Amino acid sequence: MKIQGRMFLGLSVFVLIAAIVYGLWSKEPAGTTALFLAFSLCLMVGYYLAFTAKRMDALAQDNKEADVADEAGEVGFFSPHSWQPLSLAVGGAFAFLAVAVGWWLLYFSMPLILVGLFGWVFEYYRGENQTQ
Repeated sequence: MKIQGRMFLGLSVFVLIAAIVYGLWSKEPAGTTALFLAFSLCLMVGYYLAFTAKRMDALAQDNKEADVADEAGEVGFFSPHSWQPLSLAVGGAFAFLAVAVGWWLLYFSMPLILVGLFGWVFEYYRGENQTQ
């Protein structure tokens, strides 16, 4: 994680320089503001990664002499299958479509979003994926 922290902090320095140069040359406030916001986002992510790397043990990616096999093992737990993201995606698409078509479309999108959200949150509390 140390490497990623340094990469994001270096990227934030680059974006800051680009924002200053762009702001002085273009005198355009929207793009300059967007670049300064991108700088702050890169700085936040870089600080978080650098701060977290100090609290963690060294990973294989932090060792210059590590092999690829040193990082092998279990990656994490992933759901085998779920229909809830589909419900959230359809509900979200209808919600964004409501901005263009009409706000009445939110009456159809909100139940889909709520069903998908609650189904995803409580997916492991009932049904075939219930944990003991």
